Amino acid sequence: METSKFTKNDSGFVCRVCGSEVGPLGYTSRDHCPKCLASIHVDKNPGDRLCSCEGIMLPVNVTPDTKKGYIIEYRCEKCQKFHKNKSAKDDSFEMLLSVMNGTYSQKLKKIIKK
Repeated sequence: METSKFTKNDSGFVCRVCGSEVGPLGYTSRDHCPKCLASIHVDKNPGDRLCSCEGIMLPVNVTPDTKKGYIIEYRCEKCQKFHKNKSAKDDSFEMLLSVMNGTYSQKLKKIIKK
C-alpha cells in the first residue's frame, strides 16, 4: 500500500514578496500568498517543509482545469525547479489573470510599492 506524499500544513505566514499577512486556508495546506501568488520553495512533497532551498517561487503560467479550478505553475528563482499547485479559493483573480496574459510582473511591482 502506497503512503500519501501530502502532509497537511496549514500555517499562516508573512509573504516574503509583498509583505502581506497570510492566514491559514482552512481546507488544505497553505502554499502561496493569495495577494501576489508568490510562494517559497520549502517542500519536497506538498506540506512537508523538508526542502532547504527556500528560494522565491513566482508563477509562470496558470491553466484552467474544469475539475480543479486554476493550476498555477511556479518556477523557483534560486534553483529553477518547477512546481504546480491548485489555486486557493481566496487567490486574487486579477493576479491569476495577469499571469495568463503576461502582465504579472507589472502587477507585482504595483503590489510591492504599496
